[in-house]
Amino acid sequence: MRKLSLIFMLTFIAQQMVNACELCKEKQPKALAEITHGAGPNGTLDYIIIWSAVIIVSLTFFYSIKYLVKPEKADPQHIKNIVTQEYF
Repeated sequence: MRKLSLIFMLTFIAQQMVNACELCKEKQPKALAEITHGAGPNGTLDYIIIWSAVIIVSLTFFYSIKYLVKPEKADPQHIKNIVTQEYF
């Protein structure tokens, strides 16, 4: 019961702390108005940096899951196969 109440509090009540305050909503671009605090991206270079980081992180996440789930090495003693046999 304690775990259930903790999960409830974290998902519904703590969600208000994650959203940006009213003053920050006014300073942000429309796409980021509800997400971040403080000053938003100031120019095109900021957006290029942000989207480059998003693409790199997405590709890294995709390939890490891909090679963890289906390793290409056939050797049973390879580290990838040891991880998949032990945890999946």
